Amino acid sequence: MKQLFVIMISLALALGASAQHRIYHGGGYRYGGARLSVGIGAPFYPYYGYAPFYAYPNQYGYANGYRPSKLTLKIEDIKNDYNDRIWSAKHDTSLSRKERRNLVRDLRHERDQAITDAKRNYYKY
Repeated sequence: MKQLFVIMISLALALGASAQHRIYHGGGYRYGGARLSVGIGAPFYPYYGYAPFYAYPNQYGYANGYRPSKLTLKIEDIKNDYNDRIWSAKHDTSLSRKERRNLVRDLRHERDQAITDAKRNYYKY
């Protein structure tokens, strides 16, 4: 009986360690590496393991069931739009390097100004 119990515990630890390959990478985790971590999963966290201090997305994609505010969504849209414009400006070979640098600087300034304006308009009403 004692041997069966030791075998069951060993099997549970081995399965827990092998399940660590699928790692949630939204919060900074990475695949692989030389580290080996053993975790014990709880039934209510079937895919991620039990870690109550991290915010896991629910079925709608929002962490802890909270939907981001309209301001947060607006700022993310502005940042994504300007990041695309900045990337395009950096990789535009028809411009000289100095022109590209100035264009990127102007786009970053416009992005910061657009975020400030969005915050101002959001809190105005």
